[in-house]
Amino acid sequence: MKFRTVAELVEIAETEQLKISDVMLQMESETMNRSQEEIFTEMGNHLDVMEQAIQRGLTEDVRSHSGLTGGDAKRLQEYKDSATVLLSGPTVLEAVSKATAVSEINAAMGTIVATPTAGACGILPGTISTAAEKLNSDRETKIRALFVAGAIGYTIANNACISGAAGGCQAEVGSATAMAAAAVVEMAGGTPSMSAEAVSIALKNMLGLVCDPVAGLVEAPCVKRNAMGAAIAMVAADMAMAGVKSVIPTDEVIDAMYKIGQSMPVALRETALGGLAATPTGRVLERQIFGTTEKK
Repeated sequence: MKFRTVAELVEIAETEQLKISDVMLQMESETMNRSQEEIFTEMGNHLDVMEQAIQRGLTEDVRSHSGLTGGDAKRLQEYKDSATVLLSGPTVLEAVSKATAVSEINAAMGTIVATPTAGACGILPGTISTAAEKLNSDRETKIRALFVAGAIGYTIANNACISGAAGGCQAEVGSATAMAAAAVVEMAGGTPSMSAEAVSIALKNMLGLVCDPVAGLVEAPCVKRNAMGAAIAMVAADMAMAGVKSVIPTDEVIDAMYKIGQSMPVALRETALGGLAATPTGRVLERQIFGTTEKK
């Protein structure tokens, strides 16, 4: 059972009357020559790491070594629990705070799961955990969601890119957002086609996003982009579940992302030479963190 594109993935799932998670689990088993039970257990271990990172980020006083990031996940939780009115609603804000928590743990050199990269590690855990609470999902459903995300990440990695250095932040946070959107659609009982539409809707709204880490660190604006990616994933999933379709097919959106990334100047691809990293404040922070002098 092999697929390379999202269209092929959906076709297999619908023809065989399987979930996307089933297709990915079977392909992984065949490719790795390991039992599905063994692979499922290993994915469960990844889920445990994600959930531990969420818990740490929401309860501990997390701060990165640079001092640029930390504590925002707790602030968001406190705001969610105390504010009279939540403009974005409790569910979206829950996903945002949890995505922030994991990303802050990463910035503080804690243990995370790269999904698909460390720079975008908060989006998938934040959305899956929040959706599971909303839907009263069991552990198996959450693990299956990770296989859905893996299937989408697999297609993006093989047809475009997932690294900021290769394609900008659209390749990292954009891919993670698309993966998460597809995953929560299956969690909510959506069809494989709906998951594909969620990928399109999520990714097209990340096209052109540059990778411009301040001081070259995976902290600012990375943490807040994880937060916004989680919000977009949740909304994209709802849109797809409502029957909203993308005018541009999913695989063409992925191809467009790749071509946009190839067109980006090097200064906007994880080099910290442009974008927010090159702002006056960005340069001041870089000098403060590394003790360097301003270049003439």
